[in-house]
Amino acid sequence: LFGSYRGHAFYLAKGGDLPEMLAELWGKETGCGHGKAGSMHLLAPQVGMPVSSAVVASTISHAVGAALAAQRRNLDQVVVTVFGDGATEEGVYHECLNFCSLHQVPVILVCENNGLAVHSKMEARHSYNIIEHAQTYGLTTRQCVEGYDFMKVDELMTQVVEQVRQERSPIFVELTTFRYKEHVGPGEDWDAGYRSRADLESWQAKDPLLLDRELVAKYQPLILEEIEEAVTFAESSAWPDRSQVLTDVI
Repeated sequence: LFGSYRGHAFYLAKGGDLPEMLAELWGKETGCGHGKAGSMHLLAPQVGMPVSSAVVASTISHAVGAALAAQRRNLDQVVVTVFGDGATEEGVYHECLNFCSLHQVPVILVCENNGLAVHSKMEARHSYNIIEHAQTYGLTTRQCVEGYDFMKVDELMTQVVEQVRQERSPIFVELTTFRYKEHVGPGEDWDAGYRSRADLESWQAKDPLLLDRELVAKYQPLILEEIEEAVTFAESSAWPDRSQVLTDVI
């Protein structure tokens, strides 16, 4: 799995260590990147997440390359790359769609489409429909417009992974989602005027993490305890020293 700068959930879902993730956010030596990667470059190669990157669309080519390597080495691997709708505007994205379709490598291209690039809506940026455009490269495509329903997302992705594992050919997946907060940070930005609170309320009205209060109440104490333990680990960990300034640098 190759993530983007919004890869925190993917890091955890793939099996990345939470204490190491928070230690990385603190810039500590015990972090998953030894305090050098930061929030936007999380990695856990031991569980199959080699890298994530803050540069938009940059890990798409890494994923396609990894899938090509798996194909050449006859490995039973499925490679996944995750990116936003804004990444589809980058040149490397178009090159990679062409390459993975031409060479039929076992990669799943997952576009998380929230319809925004910071404050810019898709209609101001795209002359194309994302799914239709992917199909022009001969790619098999799947969609899930109910991105709020993690069970439907799980069902779709399980099917897609199995199909790629069996057929050894690429599939493009578009997941519709919604950004609750501002582009950067925990605040709200409704006063900016580029979207309406009604859109937020419509999405929240279908969000199981808000609606299924019994399930949330069941797991929330355990989750908060785990987070607190990870915070304690991060805060008590050592800072990197000068001897590590040039380690891990190529």
